[in-house]
Amino acid sequence: MPKKKIAKIDLKDAIVNGMQEKKGHKITILDLRKLKSAMADYFVICHANSDKQVNAIADSVEEIVRKQTGEKPWHVEGSEQSEWILLDYFDVVVHVFKEEKREFYGIEELWGDAEITIIPD
Repeated sequence: MPKKKIAKIDLKDAIVNGMQEKKGHKITILDLRKLKSAMADYFVICHANSDKQVNAIADSVEEIVRKQTGEKPWHVEGSEQSEWILLDYFDVVVHVFKEEKREFYGIEELWGDAEITIIPD
């Protein structure tokens, strides 16, 4: 009997699924591919109301991405303070902020030339 092929989901979509699983707010995808100074193809950003929710979202993203794509982050930063956790998947960088930190750093404004997609809550 031939083996069934399982279609892998796009990495960005798996990240969004992980964020939605733990109620990430204002999920935003920045397409950086046309920007010469960009170090990644995409940023996927969301925020949470508490440090516990920031951790839960980051954990959910890691788990769902691993299940749906088989990918693991190359690097993770910020888990200790839980105000801004960064998951680096090489071509896609995930930013999970506590709401006030997202407003303070304004990544969407810094990369304002990117094509921006907002996922409805």
